[in-house]
Amino acid sequence: MKILDRYLGRAVIGGTLLTMAVLLPLIAFFLLADEVNDLGEVYGFGDALAVAGLSLPRYAYHLFPIATLIGALVGLGALASHSELVAMRATGMSIARILFAALKAGLVLALLALALGEFVAPPAEQAAVQWRSDVKSGQVTLRTPQGLWARDGDAYISIGEILPGSRLSNISIYETDANRRLVLATHADAAHYADGEWVLEGISRSRISDEGVEVQPLASTAWASLLNPSLLRLVVVEPQALPVWDLARYVRYMTANGQDAGKYETEMWTKITHPFLILTMILLSIPILFGSARSTGLGVRLFLGILLGMAYYLVSRGFYFLAIHFGLAAWLAAILPLLLFGLAGLWVLRRVS
Repeated sequence: MKILDRYLGRAVIGGTLLTMAVLLPLIAFFLLADEVNDLGEVYGFGDALAVAGLSLPRYAYHLFPIATLIGALVGLGALASHSELVAMRATGMSIARILFAALKAGLVLALLALALGEFVAPPAEQAAVQWRSDVKSGQVTLRTPQGLWARDGDAYISIGEILPGSRLSNISIYETDANRRLVLATHADAAHYADGEWVLEGISRSRISDEGVEVQPLASTAWASLLNPSLLRLVVVEPQALPVWDLARYVRYMTANGQDAGKYETEMWTKITHPFLILTMILLSIPILFGSARSTGLGVRLFLGILLGMAYYLVSRGFYFLAIHFGLAAWLAAILPLLLFGLAGLWVLRRVS
């Protein structure tokens, strides 16, 4: 049985990788086409190609579940078309045993997707955002784990957090004179954008001269800067491109400051449940495969798989918006679609068996 388990596992993994090999070039083409729309004197084709390439891992991560569903149908469907599954069942191998072997391969794919989504896609997406912002804005920025650094004329700015609603937190501004000597250091707890300028809050300002350092606390003050919200949007990474631990950090910070963290919390739970989604897709592929094995070909099974994947996407997005706009618990919005489709798959599988 172990030999057959490995054989079935290779079919599932091979079909999934083949599906990814077909779909990713199409995704890359559309990403490049989207970037090409922004070509100009500053933003060249090489820049567009680099940004599209760096964005591809994030789309590959989101594509993994549907690719797994199609890949399982392709890999196991090829075995069915050569009557190999029939031969396996003739030896006493049950559908449940075939499902178990496929799920073990799905576990490998889930771990691969987890590594892609947590360790490859986030830094690649951040590099893409960095590249695009540097070229389009002409502003030199540097994103680090401690926040964003930027140069604004003779000032050097450190921003700890860029929050929704044109708000910043933990801002440090270092201003220099013509000789590049530090003359003014300002730290602000927070800032918001209003009437074309930033308003700093909770300020400690240190004026540095040959006579010494003069410290001046301020409740709030205006700050005129080239770093307007439209420019900051170029350097902000969307929540769905962040790793789980960064999303958790955002949720804790926003909750502690009385802000709505619904979008970030929902994205966090969506990423937590993503590996289980891959296993659910394999579970759904088995009833399609055996339920239509005698009457339909691979093309019809693939069509059914794609329809099922689209149905899952629509249902999951529906729960997502319920969580964002109507207060449904984020963990429940992420888990319910998995439970619904998983139970439906088990019910159909029981009928097929």
